[in-house]
Amino acid sequence: MASAFAHSLVAVTVGKVFPSKTQKFKFFALGIFCATVPDLDVFMHNLGYDYSHVLGHRGFFHSLLFSFLLATAITLIFYRNTKIISKLGLTLLAYFFICAASHGFLDAMTTGGKGIAFFAPFDNTRHFLPWRVIRVSPMSISRFFSEWGLRVLKSEAFWIGIPCVVVLIGNWVVRRFVKKV
Repeated sequence: MASAFAHSLVAVTVGKVFPSKTQKFKFFALGIFCATVPDLDVFMHNLGYDYSHVLGHRGFFHSLLFSFLLATAITLIFYRNTKIISKLGLTLLAYFFICAASHGFLDAMTTGGKGIAFFAPFDNTRHFLPWRVIRVSPMSISRFFSEWGLRVLKSEAFWIGIPCVVVLIGNWVVRRFVKKV
């Protein structure tokens, strides 16, 4: 898996591209939540679910369906006064969905694990993306604060951090100069 830092950075970067009126603390905090919550499935092992089970790690909670259900629930619960079928409602739904779905896509680019069940619960086949360049993060906090964790952070800085900075700079240029033309 990619680290929680990388998932959070992607959520903030994606959020900065959305309309500025949505960009409030709650918006970003919920986006970060959506981007990181799929890894709570690591606790499913403690409940007796094997890694390869649909409820195991990188199973249903990393799927596109879960991303949609989570995004819908977050929008309905935290933006109660916004109709979900409105411009703002669909914008929020899209942002939270992208944040949650980005989790599986980042994990599908890591060097470890058994793949992501993007289509669970309908198909539990695990998939990776063609390029697996992000070092897999350790699953325990104690192992993260080691040489392994440092290598992960370096990998994420290159493969996730640099693209995020490029997107943020591009977004800033567009907002600053293109609207004035």
